[in-house]
Amino acid sequence: MKRRTALKTFLTGAAGIAASPSLLAETLSATEPAGKLKGNINHSVCKWTYDFLSLEELCVLVKKTGFRAIDLCGPKDWPTLKKHGIWSSMCNGAEINLVDGWNHTAFHPTLIKNYTEHIELVAAAGYKNLICFSGNRRGMDDETGLKNMTDGIKKIIGLAEQKGVVIQIEVFNSKVDHKDYMADNTKWAIELCKRIGSDNFKILYDIYHMQIDEGDIIHTIRDNHQWFGHYHTAGVPGRHEIDETQELNYPAIMRAIAATGFKDYVAQEFIPTGDTTEKKVAALVKAIKICDI
Repeated sequence: MKRRTALKTFLTGAAGIAASPSLLAETLSATEPAGKLKGNINHSVCKWTYDFLSLEELCVLVKKTGFRAIDLCGPKDWPTLKKHGIWSSMCNGAEINLVDGWNHTAFHPTLIKNYTEHIELVAAAGYKNLICFSGNRRGMDDETGLKNMTDGIKKIIGLAEQKGVVIQIEVFNSKVDHKDYMADNTKWAIELCKRIGSDNFKILYDIYHMQIDEGDIIHTIRDNHQWFGHYHTAGVPGRHEIDETQELNYPAIMRAIAATGFKDYVAQEFIPTGDTTEKKVAALVKAIKICDI
């Protein structure tokens, strides 16, 4: 499912849960923490996958679990994060959407304006990472997309360098979830990084998406980690829990990431399947334990 479709479905299913704040408070209070984390992986969770909780509640859950970062938060979220001492590990809000991106020059005026403003906001808030998207092909070939994206990103990358902000392009699979998305393979995204030629432009390597379109995850990380600035997780198939029900060996993947010397964040982006708040909350705690190598 696409993020927007998944979120709508997820929130509909969670409506009864959200309507019971006392039950929610009891669940969060009873949550067993993941224990003292080892510090080899910096953990985060994507806000949208746990959006049946308010951001305040998610902050409490994150701290109770034992880590202190949430992914895909925009400026309106930052005061709540700061109140709870939670880091915005991947900022968003400058993008138009997931399909209208930097590969089409028609969107450049809007994107340049948005990213110029958001780079300033991210820097002023003391954060570092800001997400971007290629957008859909709409019949465009790879070379034209590379040229258009390079031309557009180069108009903002100088400001990003000046402000210490890293722009990160997320790779999606185009086989299942994001049909027609251009940045659907590591090779293309790395070529884009090379053409932009800045340490402030990196790849958000989504393990779930690249397992679907490419596979060979650990080998890819070992050979190309210098281009990767951030990681997302989820189980394959289905984008659900990263447990023994799916095909990826996440402890081995985390060990490969740690072996590269990576010090930024790995964010859980799975959609929990539990039919109760307790099960959904427990799934995040378990995922952190699995990835805490």
